Amino acid sequence: VQNPPLSLTGKGIIVGIVDSGIDIFHPDFRNEDGTTRILELWDQTIPNEEDNNFFYNRGKIFGREEINQALIDNDRSFPSRDPSGHGTHVAGIAAGNGRASRGEQKGVAPESELLIVKLGNTFPEGFPRTTELMLGMDYCVRKAADLNMPLALNISFGNSYGSHDGSSLLETFIDNLSNLGRTTIAIGSGNEGNKGRHAAGQLMDETPMQIELAVSPNETSLNVQLWKNYVDTFQFRLVAPSGASVILTEQSIGAYRDVLDRTQLLWYFGEPAPYSVSQEIYLEMIPLPGNSYIQSGIWKLEFTPVDIVDGRFDLWLPSGNAVNPSTNFLVPSPDVTLTIPSTASNPITVAAYNSNTDSFASFSGQGFTGLSLPKPDIAAPGVDITSTAPGGGYTQNTGTSMATPFVTGSAALLMEYGIIQGRDPYLYGQKVKAYLQKGARHLPAVQKYPSPQIGWGVLCLKDSIP
Repeated sequence: VQNPPLSLTGKGIIVGIVDSGIDIFHPDFRNEDGTTRILELWDQTIPNEEDNNFFYNRGKIFGREEINQALIDNDRSFPSRDPSGHGTHVAGIAAGNGRASRGEQKGVAPESELLIVKLGNTFPEGFPRTTELMLGMDYCVRKAADLNMPLALNISFGNSYGSHDGSSLLETFIDNLSNLGRTTIAIGSGNEGNKGRHAAGQLMDETPMQIELAVSPNETSLNVQLWKNYVDTFQFRLVAPSGASVILTEQSIGAYRDVLDRTQLLWYFGEPAPYSVSQEIYLEMIPLPGNSYIQSGIWKLEFTPVDIVDGRFDLWLPSGNAVNPSTNFLVPSPDVTLTIPSTASNPITVAAYNSNTDSFASFSGQGFTGLSLPKPDIAAPGVDITSTAPGGGYTQNTGTSMATPFVTGSAALLMEYGIIQGRDPYLYGQKVKAYLQKGARHLPAVQKYPSPQIGWGVLCLKDSIP
């Protein structure tokens, strides 16, 4: 679709990237005359020393003129950088123009405008970057509306904290945000599919159930979230590797403290929120003073029904590098391993597949959501993807972070086809999702759709053009 007769390039569309930043000097983010393709860059990590004339009073916003001056001066002391290279790689897939490779490594929407947010550090006592993510997304949507331009927004970020049913404040915020302006949002399903960090069960009658958790050596701390319907009442028994145990019942809402095997256990029994009937029961495991690590070995969680109506429960461990790879549930469930906020309803949730072998990528977060909403929506290439790297070259990366910008760029091309070229002024948001789902290609190994692995199929933009 980049070739004639369609010749779609993303011209007139903003591609927003909320991630780890960008290498502004990379040729793929510059025009033929050397000027930047970046409209603005908001770096949330830089201390705010002046008024940005913007209501987010943290970080620093660099405008196009300031970025161009740094490019003219070749000012390598430019304060906003991308040390991990993650955001630069993602931006190249969605919108790189391939100038550093003479067009060989061109991204999906190479003539789109770029709006970049570098995520900042967490507020004290805040959830992992949730506030920063919300601010960054809100900024992109507002900026696009101010410029009266359609926006394809990329979120290659997520964590496992929450009930995964789409009801959290972050998920509902994103659902509401997606209805503002001419906005299409794509979010990666995460890389937790084969990590063994989710377990689930169904309590019935009076039959107890046990979940075993392997804790690896040298684990400095660990938390376990249990989510269930508030109407259900369980009795909990936690058994340490030594066989010592503690029993807790839900007599009251609040926090409890215990010690087993030189490990402090901090329990919190939550209550339903104004926006959710789910209840969180949270366990934090930390070393006793004088110890560096929590007790390794097999910990057992035993659940005994007390008053059961629904009976379903889910447990999640932290995602990413927060725990050692060998810390996991002994009998895990790959289902509902989507990271949050990809469990939000309105955005396009993107899984990864291996386009080299035409097969599902086992690391890709799987659906459906906690309320059985069919997620992910679609899959895109996410294995050994070559894209831009800080310093001006290219590198390969793997993950749903790489799959998501394929869909973001595709959304930009669809919006160009409809909105910019005048074929359909309403081709954005859920309409883009519907067209991508309808044009998706089926994989030979997947028989039933929507699939919890790849949704309605794998990305095929050619067949998605209405």
